[in-house]
Amino acid sequence: MQGGKEDEEKVLRCQINEWYPMFKPHTIRTLFHPLPDPFLRYLLGLNPVSPPPHADSHSDDDDDAPPPFLLPRPASGRDPLPRPAAGIDPTSLLDCSSQLSVSDEDEAEADSAPSFPELEAAVERSITALGGAAFPKLNWSAPKDAAWISADGTLRCSSFADVALLLHSSDSIAHDLSSHPLPSSSSSSSSFPLFTFYLALRKWYPSLRPEMEFRCFARCRRLIAISQREVTNFYPALLDHRHHILPLIQTFFSEVVGPTFESQNYTFDVYVTSDGRVKLIDFNPWRAFTLPLLFTWEELEEEAFNSKEEAVDKEQGEEEARLVEFRIVESQCGVRPGLKTAVPYDYLDTGEGSGWDQFLRRADEELRKQAKTPLHPSNDA
Repeated sequence: MQGGKEDEEKVLRCQINEWYPMFKPHTIRTLFHPLPDPFLRYLLGLNPVSPPPHADSHSDDDDDAPPPFLLPRPASGRDPLPRPAAGIDPTSLLDCSSQLSVSDEDEAEADSAPSFPELEAAVERSITALGGAAFPKLNWSAPKDAAWISADGTLRCSSFADVALLLHSSDSIAHDLSSHPLPSSSSSSSSFPLFTFYLALRKWYPSLRPEMEFRCFARCRRLIAISQREVTNFYPALLDHRHHILPLIQTFFSEVVGPTFESQNYTFDVYVTSDGRVKLIDFNPWRAFTLPLLFTWEELEEEAFNSKEEAVDKEQGEEEARLVEFRIVESQCGVRPGLKTAVPYDYLDTGEGSGWDQFLRRADEELRKQAKTPLHPSNDA
């Protein structure tokens, strides 16, 4: 955390476990589980059992090596994910003459998979209570960057093993966990108060339409800009519906979010339902690690936006709506690549002259053209 105590408070305020109680009637049903230290260490690729405080630092090098990636051993005996037999080379299955054998050493390696029976049982109960499927996230982030590893390419989890696989595979989750010392960390002292990480399980709605989620930008406690949240696709229907969506979000901000959330500058994500209701999805701090999507942080902070911070007469509703910049992807050429590429980012060639580099350049040009086009018809039209 950088920027002093005030900036840290702004970031902490955006934790779902902090804001959910205040906005519970206006968001998706969520159940929380405090995460024990062994499970946090497992997610970071460490040995779930922390070493003794005065352990010999010159012990065998093998003790310092990170453990292999093993999914938790299900305490219930129900394992929804396929696991290869320990010690068996998958290519040997092609040879019918080969004889499969598992040594005692291989069996011991298979038994070394960690187990978290209490957390597993609690998570399984919550998933059942949420209808059999849930969307996982920690205090701040969801493992969206790991969706490629799931069976259906989504964050839908129907078991504890599904949750563990996504969390363990996510760089976003690792970033969150690295931002605060773990309870067993040597830096955990009176100057570093213990921090509790929570697993938030949110009810899964398969019918949600990605084009109806929007990121909203509040500066000096005023709504100044709105962006389409899913910028990797072009949705023609938004072209007709955006003028209906804007006042819905503005009303939600003025009646629900603005009077309650304490930060001066922040972003929040919302979902607009087919019957015109607005649901709160998440809060994020201003700048920091938050993506500005179809904006840039520089333009959001420039004088053109800052000049709109003066109070507007409540009777001038149309004027107030005009002051909120609402951007969507207006053509197929305006889509932007994102995390939904089905492979880790490191696998992509984004170097100069590559296909992705040329695509990004064309997308930037298209967005600049769209930014010059007024979103609202003039009075002369």
